[in-house]
Amino acid sequence: MKKRVYSSVLIVLIIAILFVLKIFVSDYFFDAFFGIIACLASFEMSKLLSKTKRYNFSVLAVIFPALILACHLICSHYASVQGDIYWILWAILIDFALMLVVLGGTYLIQLMRRKRVLEEMTTREVKNMSVYKFAFKKCLNTLIIFVYPAFFFLFMVFINHMGSFPLGKLSGLEVDFSIFILMTAILIPMLSDTFAMLTGSLIGGKKLCPRISPGKTISGTVGGALWTLLLMSAVWLIFANISGYKFMYSSFPIWAYLIVVLFGVIVAVMGDLFESILKRHSGVKDSGRMIPGHGGMLDRIDSYIFMAPYILLAFWIFAL
Repeated sequence: MKKRVYSSVLIVLIIAILFVLKIFVSDYFFDAFFGIIACLASFEMSKLLSKTKRYNFSVLAVIFPALILACHLICSHYASVQGDIYWILWAILIDFALMLVVLGGTYLIQLMRRKRVLEEMTTREVKNMSVYKFAFKKCLNTLIIFVYPAFFFLFMVFINHMGSFPLGKLSGLEVDFSIFILMTAILIPMLSDTFAMLTGSLIGGKKLCPRISPGKTISGTVGGALWTLLLMSAVWLIFANISGYKFMYSSFPIWAYLIVVLFGVIVAVMGDLFESILKRHSGVKDSGRMIPGHGGMLDRIDSYIFMAPYILLAFWIFAL
């Protein structure tokens, strides 16, 4: 328990420092942080799939998030400079084009190195499968890692730069509204997870999904949601009373914000449960041992993987 507390304090401290750097220096510190996390989580996801004999190209799985990061940064820049928010949609298309090109090229290389592939199949005791099918399955399994967690999680880059996007109500503000949006995206899973654990351990009761995640209780989930709504209300009030953010009273009322937060809690829980399903299929308790008391990097960001695209979409709709 002590390890978990110490690790949590360190994580909060790192995020606080990154927010200070974002406000006073540059947005790119957060981008680098997200990129490193995506690479580490992809490595763990590669190992999880391999445990279920879904073999993949682990090196590609670790490197490819850097390409997605570069694509998101370039498209974010053009969205800001050219005043065209549809660069974000272009980024998504480019991401998938890169996935197809990289994996298509890898598949062809595997066919040209047929002897090497046969040796791998012998080592892994893969039988009743052709070289073509084995290479194709490896590419398909690697594609899964490209999408989950890398592609979804790196929507955090767009959130980090949202303040410079031409988004209706968010355009031409005196303040960088992305600070508020990014803080929302980071705090919802953090608060809901922390208070769900505390409430569940105090009250107990029926399990939420005993076959998937035996530790989660209904009382804990509800308690986590209520505490998150309460604390995020405080966050809204703090920002709304800062000079430059007072427009939130009329343009983004607290009731609208709490709806976003409530659905965000649901998305966070779904992300957590989805990763629990992956771990159950892999026969492991944690995705790794990278973070003392928390498990692996994938364990720590599971709630953020679906949260990132959700928050981007929610605030995009709000800004219309």
